[in-house]
Amino acid sequence: MLNLKMGKGEQRADYIEAFLCHPERTRALRERKAALVCIDVQYLDAAPGYGLFTDPEASGVSKQGRDYYFSRLEDLVMPNMRRLQEQFRDSSLEVIHCRICALTKDGRDRSSGHKRLGLLAAPGSKEAEFLPEVAPVGDEIIINKTASGAFPSTNLHFVLQNMGIETLYMVGVYTNECVETTARDACDLGYFVTVVDDACATVSQELHDASLGVLKFRYANVMTTQEVLHEVRRKTNLPRGER
Repeated sequence: MLNLKMGKGEQRADYIEAFLCHPERTRALRERKAALVCIDVQYLDAAPGYGLFTDPEASGVSKQGRDYYFSRLEDLVMPNMRRLQEQFRDSSLEVIHCRICALTKDGRDRSSGHKRLGLLAAPGSKEAEFLPEVAPVGDEIIINKTASGAFPSTNLHFVLQNMGIETLYMVGVYTNECVETTARDACDLGYFVTVVDDACATVSQELHDASLGVLKFRYANVMTTQEVLHEVRRKTNLPRGER
């Protein structure tokens, strides 16, 4: 139990030990009880000219924000997501894809929040499609959701428990919305969580940094793609005594 009488620095050390650097996190990765969770990289919200950005001026995102967002996606996030997906596949680790997608064509099953926002990706629609660069391969698991967090509106927790997954690496969009919400929920459910800084995006650097600043040291490790690739290779590919 956390000692609430501790000073700020000591309390942070307790958080780090309990959630970030606990030896069980390393064991879970070594035993391949880890998964890469790719969040909402689909035509609805991650492609210019589609979904939320069909009419850019009506998207609610400024031109500056759109330029930043799509540039970051194309130049940084998508290539890094691809590298991570390939490494997880090569290491026999699960790659799980979450997306916004209703069960019905008219979206009557959507959350009230998505209804109020007019947010709809109908099954079989272009909006529900994953971007081809980072789309599922083979029988990789797809989780459809109609809320920001991937846990409250889906059976993701049930699926992860069935597969014995204990540690999650998260990438995708938006950093400060669906990624952050999913990371917080995962931590509260007992998973070890890592959010990959340069494999996530939102509509400004300030929002991205603020979101990761909240998660870091409390809800999730925040790592770079290169750091995660190194960690996964080291913990899954070396003999046990050398890890």
